Amino acid sequence: MKTIYYTATSLDGFIAGPDNSLDWLFKLEGNGDQDYPDFIREVGALAMGSTTYEWILNYEKLLEGNAKAWPYQQPTWIFTTRKLPAVPGADIRFVQGDVRPVHAEMVAAAKGRNVWVVGGGELVGQFHDHGLLDELIVTIGSVTLGAGAPLLPRAITTPPLVLESVRAMPPGFAQLRYRVER
Repeated sequence: MKTIYYTATSLDGFIAGPDNSLDWLFKLEGNGDQDYPDFIREVGALAMGSTTYEWILNYEKLLEGNAKAWPYQQPTWIFTTRKLPAVPGADIRFVQGDVRPVHAEMVAAAKGRNVWVVGGGELVGQFHDHGLLDELIVTIGSVTLGAGAPLLPRAITTPPLVLESVRAMPPGFAQLRYRVER
């Protein structure tokens, strides 16, 4: 069981554009998410910040008539300081504050499977700050955005991340896997 940050980023290190848009990602052709089915099968619980949650609500039109279903079967913890609408029928838990006790709940709910910290970068940083992050799987797209939501707004220098693997995902992606040293 690992706690993993699995995400896509632009070449210049942004997970979303200045307006929280992922249009850049959807415009790239190729197989940047070819490993996603295998990855999600190993996930037992998810954590995400409120901006990521609201993006999914809007993009998938989850609260509108004829809405799609919540895209995850796993229990999902939404870290927020605001009141947000719930998706009917989805196992979503709104939380705030210290990530440590919530992480313990997530690990128990995951039942030996991985915990996926979906995003954003500030939330991932909090997991890292408390020694709860085990791995980063970062798929880098062949575009630059110039500004936006950073991949991980933290300095991680001591100890540095350990590169485990690099994989080309033609035509426009490269995937890096890093182990987090403690």
